[in-house]
Amino acid sequence: MKKLTTKKLVLSGLFLALGLILPFLTAQIPSISNKLLPMHLPVLLCGFIVGWPYGLAVGFITPILRSALFTMPPMFPTATAMAFELAAYGCIAGLVYAARPNKDKKDIYISLIIAMLGGRVVWGIVSYILYSFVGNPFTWKFFIGGAFINAIPGIIVQLILIPIIVSAVEKSNVTTNA
Repeated sequence: MKKLTTKKLVLSGLFLALGLILPFLTAQIPSISNKLLPMHLPVLLCGFIVGWPYGLAVGFITPILRSALFTMPPMFPTATAMAFELAAYGCIAGLVYAARPNKDKKDIYISLIIAMLGGRVVWGIVSYILYSFVGNPFTWKFFIGGAFINAIPGIIVQLILIPIIVSAVEKSNVTTNA
């Protein structure tokens, strides 16, 4: 049991580090860097590979820590809303995938899509609350634009890479998610 917990903590640390580093790599493509959603990938992978509690923790910590260390994204409201969004991604991906019967590509896609939708809903609710605190309207148009339209490149990347990586990791027996 202790070995399994250590493995989960080490993998979670790896995914946290990737969440801190990947935005630097995508920043080299200024026109779509934020649209690639570089922090989302490691958090979703953490939920799938390590499990929902770790995915939730890594998801919540990553944008807050990145903001504290590098001032990007700005702590309020962006990193704060992202913390809840990414926590939801990691949690939902891990929970739904663990509950799926076959753990095949179809189950990966179902879990991924549910997590992506759930995280975006959480982001919208939290953003609405945070923007209301400072008197700025958070409109339906802003939600659709931020959650879906501007995120199309990142959504495509997630739909392509996550199933490939999760399948490869499971075939290699590195996975710890039950």
